[in-house]
This record gives sequence, C-alpha cells and structure tokens, in this order.
Amino acid sequence: MSLSAVLLAAGSSPSPTPSESPSVTVPTLQDAQESATNAAGWVEQNWSTWLAIGLRVLLILVIAAVLRKVVLRAITKLIDRMNRTVESVDGTTLGGLLVNVERRRQRSQAIGSVLRSVASFLILGTAALMVLATFEINLAPLLASAGVAGVAIGFGARNLVTDFLSGVFMILEDQYGVGDQIDAGVASGEVVEVGLRVTKLRGDNGEIWYVRNGEVKRIGNLSQGWATAGVDVTVKSSEDLDRVKSTLDEVAEKMSKEEPWNELLWSPIEVLGLDSVLIDSMVVRVSAKTMPGKSVAVERELRWRVKRAFDAARIPIVGGATAVPLEDAIPDPTAAVASPSVYSNTASPQAEAAAPIVPQQAAPPAK
Repeated sequence: MSLSAVLLAAGSSPSPTPSESPSVTVPTLQDAQESATNAAGWVEQNWSTWLAIGLRVLLILVIAAVLRKVVLRAITKLIDRMNRTVESVDGTTLGGLLVNVERRRQRSQAIGSVLRSVASFLILGTAALMVLATFEINLAPLLASAGVAGVAIGFGARNLVTDFLSGVFMILEDQYGVGDQIDAGVASGEVVEVGLRVTKLRGDNGEIWYVRNGEVKRIGNLSQGWATAGVDVTVKSSEDLDRVKSTLDEVAEKMSKEEPWNELLWSPIEVLGLDSVLIDSMVVRVSAKTMPGKSVAVERELRWRVKRAFDAARIPIVGGATAVPLEDAIPDPTAAVASPSVYSNTASPQAEAAAPIVPQQAAPPAK
C-alpha cells in the first residue's frame, strides 16, 4: 500500500478530533444590530403605555397622600375644637361639676386616634387596589383569597374582634372614662385605663382588674350625672315625729351652709318621711342629691351630725327591732317546774315496761 493511499484512508476514517465537538455560533454584528432594532421598536411602540401607567400611578399616590393629610388635619382640628369646648364649659360652676376636663380630653384623644387609623387604612388600602388595577392585575383572586383569609381570621380571633369593636363603641358612646367608678358586672372599681381591648379597674382593696371589653354585658357608671345620698334614722315608735323632723331639718340646714358640703350637695337635704313603721320602732328617711362619687362621704357626715344632734336633743336611736331589757321581763312561774314524766303514772305503758320482772316460783315435786 502506498503512502498516499494510507493518508487518504486516515483522512476519511473518523477520529476523535476537536473538530467534532458541538459548534458554538458566534453572534455577528448584523445579529446584534437586528436585536437592538427590535428592542427599540418595542420600546417605541409601548412607551406611551408605560408613560400613561406611570402617570396614573403617580397621580393616585399624590391624591391619596393629599387626601390622607387633609382628612387627618380635619380630624385633629375637630378634636382640638372638642377640647376647647370642654375647657370653655369648665369655666362655669355647673360645667365644672358636670365635666371632667381630663377625662374628656383623654376620650377625645382616643376617638381621634381611632378615626385617624380608620381613615389611613381606608385611603391607603383604596390607593393600593387602584394601583394594582392600573397594572391590569386581576384583583378577583386576590379579593377572594383576602375574603377567605378574613373569614378564617374572624373565626379564629372572634373574641379579639368582639373586644375591639366593644372598646370602640364604649369610647365613642362615652359609657365611662378614666376616674369613673363603675360596676362592670364581672368586676367593679375605679377606671384606671380605657383601651380598645381591655379596661383596667382598681378595686376597693387596691387590686387591679383587667376586664375584656367583649365580656362586659352591662355597665353601671356611678360617676355620671348625680348621685343620691340616703340615710335611714331608726327611732322608737313612741317618739314625737314633729320633734324628730325639726331636729333633722336643723341638721340639714346647717350642713348645707358649711364648706365643703355646700359644693358637694346639689339639692337641699330633704326629710322624706316615714320609710317603715314597726311595733317598737320606726324609720325616717333622709335623702339628697350629691356630686357623682361623693354620696358615701355625704352619708357618713350626715350620720355623724344626726347622731350628735339626737344625743343633744335626747332622742335615742335604735337599731331595728329593739330588745326588751332584762328588768322589764316578766318571770315565767312554770320555768322552775319540771315537765311531767310518763313514769309517774304506774298505769302507763312506759311504767309497765320499766317495772321489774317478778321471778316465778318453781312448782313442788310430785310425790
């Protein structure tokens, strides 16, 4: 075989050479120019749409920001006007008694905080939905999933939602405030802090009660409007009613003119009359309207003065049904006599059962 034939055979036979690896296409300048031309054409065709979307989004954000600022400023001015109204009313005598400035200020601040939060949530949430709609995003699945999630969260946190809504309505309706003495059913005491979820009370013994607003079914506010101070004076049924009434009238007139009771009393102390009449005693009712939360202090002072006045007038005060003194008691003549016994009668069944058994004599033996 000649050398030329060998070389020809070697060139035609396959061999592992680098030329058999996958070929890499190198982009040419013409391909790059075509890509740039296509991109420029796409941008030229869609730039107006992008500009319109951008301007729309910017307009939505600007309107939302301006609207939110205006609404928040309006709420702030409304709260400030409420505070000024309370301060002007506080300048009068009756207004100073009826209105607690600090309580009203705290209530107005709480209402303002709630209104600001609600307004910000509504405005910003609406703006976010409008921005998503501008990008042609289908909001139906998003709203549906949000609805399902809201229902799930509502079932899981229904107590929290109930507490929050109850707290909002308690603040808006001014059912009670800081410093009020209330009876919430589950607890009673002085209101220390009012929150949207929990109300903090201080009890009579100094304990702190944390009451969830959703658990409060009824509220008795002892610090709103006016309170009633009532005192029952119990005397013997043999006392002269005119003398008793004149003594009580003197006490009421003197107490109404002295400080600080003349400011705490909102009406004259009245002798209402007989509240009840028993065999050996009778109850005279004395009542008066007082400043909220001051009825207990007025009652204690009134009892003190009534006791001193009755002692000076030698009118004894008794407590309910009076006991009969020992020297007036009639001795019972049968108290020292023992009760008759059934054993004193020999014919009674008890006496016969208790009689000793007589032994029987044995019969003589037969002969």
